[in-house]
Amino acid sequence: MLQLNKIHHIAIICSDYQKSKTFYTTILGLTIIQEIYREERQSYKLDLALNGDYVIELFSFPNPPKRPSGPEAAGLRHLTFEVNDIQKTRDYLVNENIAAEAIRIDEFTQKSFFFIADPDNLPVEFYEK
Repeated sequence: MLQLNKIHHIAIICSDYQKSKTFYTTILGLTIIQEIYREERQSYKLDLALNGDYVIELFSFPNPPKRPSGPEAAGLRHLTFEVNDIQKTRDYLVNENIAAEAIRIDEFTQKSFFFIADPDNLPVEFYEK
């Protein structure tokens, strides 16, 4: 049987590198592990950590095609972060001028959650611990 240990990281391609870098580091608070510019690909690769664990690989490429978010398309749907205080998290993001959905309750777990969108309209969910 296959033995998987954990999800190692998630790769995200952005259209505006500086805007996305600011969003994931300054707004969401992920820390930079390393940043590399690959001249031959005209591409940045930014490795980001959450609480010391490598979680996101942020890439930039010249003129990447838009990802359809609506209507929902096949493939990876969204990125979710667990938080301790859902209301405090939403209030912080709104104060940072990030549009946030109203807090909802998951009908199966009874946990609170809400969504925002990253700079490229990738759905980002925050889910109560």
